[in-house]
Amino acid sequence: MKLQKYQKCSNVTRGLEKAELVLKNARIVNVFTREILDGDVAITDGMIVGIGSYQGEEERDMGGRYICPGFIDSHLHLESTLVTPAELVTVASRHGTTTFIVDPHESANVSGLKGIDYILNQTEDVDANVFVMMPSCVPATAIDDNGCTLTARDMEPYLSNKRILGLGEVMDYVSVVNGDETMHRKLELFSDRVRDGHAPFLSDTDLQAYAMAGIATDHECSDFAYAMKERRNGMTVHIREGSAARNLKAIVTGIVQNQMNGEGFCFCTDDKHIEDIEKEGHIDHNVRKAIRLGMNPVDAVCMATINSAKCYGLSDIGAIAPGYQADLLIVDDLDAMTIQEVYYKGKKVEQDGEIIVRECPEKLKNTVHVGKFSEDDLRLESPNGIFTVIGMQEGEITTVRKNVQILPGQGTFASNEQYQKIAVIERHKATGKTGVGVVSGFGIRGGAIASSVSHDSHNIIVIGDNDADMYLAVQELIRTQGGYTLVADQQIYDTLELPVMGLMSDAGFQYSHRKLERMIRKAHEMGVPAGIAPFITLSFMALPVIPEIRITPRGIYDVCTGEFYQN
Repeated sequence: MKLQKYQKCSNVTRGLEKAELVLKNARIVNVFTREILDGDVAITDGMIVGIGSYQGEEERDMGGRYICPGFIDSHLHLESTLVTPAELVTVASRHGTTTFIVDPHESANVSGLKGIDYILNQTEDVDANVFVMMPSCVPATAIDDNGCTLTARDMEPYLSNKRILGLGEVMDYVSVVNGDETMHRKLELFSDRVRDGHAPFLSDTDLQAYAMAGIATDHECSDFAYAMKERRNGMTVHIREGSAARNLKAIVTGIVQNQMNGEGFCFCTDDKHIEDIEKEGHIDHNVRKAIRLGMNPVDAVCMATINSAKCYGLSDIGAIAPGYQADLLIVDDLDAMTIQEVYYKGKKVEQDGEIIVRECPEKLKNTVHVGKFSEDDLRLESPNGIFTVIGMQEGEITTVRKNVQILPGQGTFASNEQYQKIAVIERHKATGKTGVGVVSGFGIRGGAIASSVSHDSHNIIVIGDNDADMYLAVQELIRTQGGYTLVADQQIYDTLELPVMGLMSDAGFQYSHRKLERMIRKAHEMGVPAGIAPFITLSFMALPVIPEIRITPRGIYDVCTGEFYQN
């Protein structure tokens, strides 16, 4: 802090001058001592300058309500919300999230450095703290067919950007533990910063080697036992509660049962659709759910604030204390976590203000380039009637591998109530690659569902119970240059256009929310189970770094063995 500002603030702290704003008669959540203290919060120049008894040029009586630090989302992909970055930040901030740790690897996998620059530029002057982790795996693995490649040399110019906190989630753990030179150049480049992880189901020895490489966090834990393995290796666990992957209940239940206070754990959303944020909340939802599961409310607040701030070295965010930025939440019931007001840098966040959609460069709105593709490319045969099946699971993005005798002998696959067809079509370089397989657990009947959001390479992915509807769905996404579409009985039921890199809509979040809500409801009517988020679960079926089995433009891929399978 510069001397002139310190002198001004110090005079307020010591009661020699009035604060610009004082929130009086509050119950203040102290995340350092885990106490709730009665008093006033004095704010000047957007910073907390005193806790106690103060006078202000403006005073607002809290009437005994609680004041908490603003919440932090410790890991998210803005693109997965389906709306443009500034829109998402505005909507989520109304739910109490005032700091976002963003990994733009979705944009980078489609458009490279131009995609990263888009995320940085779109969030440059929003009313929230938006920090960025430099994408580490573009492409995610050597077998991916994505749009761009990023090297350590490409990343070097970004080190001087104060909003770049470190290296984004390192998904290619094989390259890490095997000492791949290209990967370790990236790790070394960020040796003095946080390096995020992505490490589901590693063996004990691989996990130790992964942590030894300096990777500090992971958000892929789906159970408490594995989370504790990571904690024992010194890693911070980001507890994810998104639209498809909902891991909070399993991990928080373990924390509560073992009488832990949540130290070493944070909250994140990772991938959460805008309609789910509108319906249930953002990080505030994580906090409420943790409290309902028996966690002490103050411990839950710590996991949403100071734990994340410490993890990322944010020394002036995440607490209510002198010198901290005045990012605050006014809550009338701490157990219910009912947020009534949100402050960013001491200014109240408007709950119903206009949301401005910022323009996207045209070069980022023409990214779907499919090569030769016909309905015949969806044909799937087996010499013995046995098919490798991708088993989808409710509430998870992990899958299970099954070998199933679907036909009595040699023949062509046809969908039934238990098994449907899935395909991925390469869309960046018009190579004409198409991978086709079989899924169980999705359940769609009488149509098809398709998406150009397909982590992390973002090719076109489609599931359906007949080839004609699947083909129609793919053609619709080529026409719209990306999006989500639902086909029912040979007709386009509806399409949410996502023209920004095939990942985001620039039509406004209310438009996206209405369309997506309608399409999701229809997908469930067509047989998709209630516990599966239709579009976001589909989008993960091509990600070859999450066990056990996936579908890529090159065919069925076994994540555990690193092998491709042919039916």
